[in-house]
Amino acid sequence: MADRTIDQLCENLLAKREKASQGGGEKAIAKQHEKGKLTARERIQKILDPGSFVELDELVEHRCSNFGMEKTVFPGDGVVTGYGTVEGRIVYVFSQDFTVIGGSLGEAHAKKICKVLDLAVANGAPCVGVNDSGGARIQEAVDALSGYGGIFFRNVKASGVVPQLSVIAGPCAGGAVYSPALTDFVYMIDKVGVMHITGPQVIEAVTGEKVTSEQIGGARAHNQTSGVAHFFAANEDECYAQVRKTLSFLPSNNLEEPPRAEPADDTALLDMSLREVVPPNPNKGYDVRDVIKKVVDGADFFEVQPLYAMNIVTGFARVGGRPIGIIANQAKVMAGCLDIDASCKAARHIRVCDSFNIPIVTFEDVPGYLPGLNQEMGGIIKHGAKLLYAYSEATAPKITIVLRKAYGGSYLGMCSKDLGADVVLAWPQAEIAVMGAEGAANIIFRKEIEASEDKTATRAEKIEEYREAFANPYAAAARGYVDRVILPEETRPALHQALSMTANKKELRPRRKHGVMPG
Repeated sequence: MADRTIDQLCENLLAKREKASQGGGEKAIAKQHEKGKLTARERIQKILDPGSFVELDELVEHRCSNFGMEKTVFPGDGVVTGYGTVEGRIVYVFSQDFTVIGGSLGEAHAKKICKVLDLAVANGAPCVGVNDSGGARIQEAVDALSGYGGIFFRNVKASGVVPQLSVIAGPCAGGAVYSPALTDFVYMIDKVGVMHITGPQVIEAVTGEKVTSEQIGGARAHNQTSGVAHFFAANEDECYAQVRKTLSFLPSNNLEEPPRAEPADDTALLDMSLREVVPPNPNKGYDVRDVIKKVVDGADFFEVQPLYAMNIVTGFARVGGRPIGIIANQAKVMAGCLDIDASCKAARHIRVCDSFNIPIVTFEDVPGYLPGLNQEMGGIIKHGAKLLYAYSEATAPKITIVLRKAYGGSYLGMCSKDLGADVVLAWPQAEIAVMGAEGAANIIFRKEIEASEDKTATRAEKIEEYREAFANPYAAAARGYVDRVILPEETRPALHQALSMTANKKELRPRRKHGVMPG
């Protein structure tokens, strides 16, 4: 060492850096590209601002000597970690490198991931993980399992403190799936990302079922059927654009306010076309996204889980430049009924928004809970209660807009005053009642209808009588359950006013370790 010059020492360092940057080598990289997949470093460059990435632990190596592993050593040990910026804000990242021992996770690999998660929490910044791995490194046995446990533990510690985003950009199987499942958002790339607990071969051996990886773990399966994933991307570029857009709505941590933007248009805008979107007839469907886009800045609505539980719509938008989280009944799917999947989907989105101080705006048009044996035996009671729990627990500003139907328990479930709504607005066609006018009239006026000579005419008369008395927003407004009855075209300015009014909301709750969520 004493005889070596500083230039030689620097050249040695540069050679080590170059070797680390090559991952598993040129052949392995070419094979990754042939599969239509980017490398770990290429993925990080797509997520972060150009030139902002600072790599950590690039020279870390495993220390396993079992089964000839001492002959298979690569700098970085199959995962690239570090930090950079997204729109100028610090974000931590890790990206598993499938070109190095199949991206398998061993002790050193896991410690690198744990380090960036610890740094993210300590410094109050989001963490984005890109998963592309063959799973636990078998040669490292219990050390690999311990590595997963350390990651899971940190995912939970970070939950609700800093945003955690998981990209599934290759295989993610067995215990590995639980780290993404513990994070806030899961992104899957079609025909590239796959996640499942047990693979097709094991399933066939144990149950006799013949399935493919795509059927049980593909992007469409988890976005459409299981609800495990939140975003579906046709390719990697689309996926990383989704990641960046999600981060644009979220604060860096739970002690900060969400990032504001310049309003895209006038917050005092009166849009008369809103009168035409929602039919006054409660039996007619429409697309609630048409309402949302006419109310939010620049008609820019970023939907979360658009393919799952489509009877409810969740997502992010801005009003007056301020980020909001949206929950909306979708009248064109199952008439907007609440069921198990919709309740769980909405409850989770509410909790994410509340964790990061994002106001929760609810567009309500709900006829009730979906009836049926499958729903009851599937646990609609406990799953429906999750929605009540999430709204009641949330201390972020809560604003509810009743567009049309608000019946019975589902009226309460969609954030009524009694569940802590700060502001409740209602359109003139809103019907806030125990049930719809037709059903209520059949019960209340049953004797009169049966005794009538013209049952049809009497029934129609009684339905109208009930509608005039209760199936409108005015009875609720008279009792203070509705703060304002507004014209449809007043929705955007009224919402902006409500958001401004609640901007400094502080709500103290009794001290507790944590609540106990239903089911």
